[in-house]
Amino acid sequence: MSRNSRIAGVAAIAGIMLTVAIVALREPSDPPREAVPPVVEEGEQQEKLVRELERCATLTMPDTACEQAWTEKRRRFFGSDKGDRR
Repeated sequence: MSRNSRIAGVAAIAGIMLTVAIVALREPSDPPREAVPPVVEEGEQQEKLVRELERCATLTMPDTACEQAWTEKRRRFFGSDKGDRR
């Protein structure tokens, strides 16, 4: 192996090590977001929805009331209301 190829190899390895060190020491621009616990909704509406979903779990035929209940469950879970943003 020639002297020039050894120098090039060492320079390449040193460049890679320098790049890894810089990336490792660099602070992230956005700090990680903290998890937001889900809002637990208590009350008559929540209990009514749970009972309806339990009833729907036993059905084998399509039911519009069940579809509406699942839509409401998804809306509450994903918070898809425009005014529901926090």
